[in-house]
Amino acid sequence: MTRDRALSPEELAEVVAADIPAGAYVNLGIGQPTLVSNYLTPEDDVTLHTENGMLGMGAQAHGEEVDPDLINAGKIPVKETEGCSYFHHADSFAMMRGGHLDCCVLGAFQVDRNGNLANWHTGKPDAIPAVGGAMDLATGAKQTFVMMTLTAKNGQPKLVEECTMPLTGVGCVSRIYTDQAVFLIEGDGSVVVRETFGCDVEAVQELVPFALERA
Repeated sequence: MTRDRALSPEELAEVVAADIPAGAYVNLGIGQPTLVSNYLTPEDDVTLHTENGMLGMGAQAHGEEVDPDLINAGKIPVKETEGCSYFHHADSFAMMRGGHLDCCVLGAFQVDRNGNLANWHTGKPDAIPAVGGAMDLATGAKQTFVMMTLTAKNGQPKLVEECTMPLTGVGCVSRIYTDQAVFLIEGDGSVVVRETFGCDVEAVQELVPFALERA
């Protein structure tokens, strides 16, 4: 156990940021992943890419820093970093699809033990789908990290034996960051608990419908 309580989204974003290797080119999905930019510094040497055509995105902008023309894919105002560049939306997707990103951080409705990801549609008839660039990122990035709560609002686990919602990507997720634990997807159906927050491995196991392994 590394913390004495479950993490807030901001605290979890700091954990994710610390795990991104120096020199990496990274895309942050909408929702919780956008917070990761606030915990990266120039010394971390991480370059953030957004699918709406920006390379060298900085942290979220506030107050007089806000420029309405500088936003991330979630329409949140952001700052530039030194050397920031801009390009056409199509070129941005070419970067994503061409394997030029080292990592992407995405939200999720479900992730299963084989690293399959579901994050664009719940499958319910009245649900509004949100395709965005997640499919391109999950397929094109060299690694896919997921940042989510361990359970949904109804208390059901989001880390599951097998995804029941429409898939975004197959076998793409290598690491899952949640408010209660960090999980490593090994690729052979095994999932390792790297660390827990505010609970122990036994408590996490009670929430997950398959056997977990300890780091």
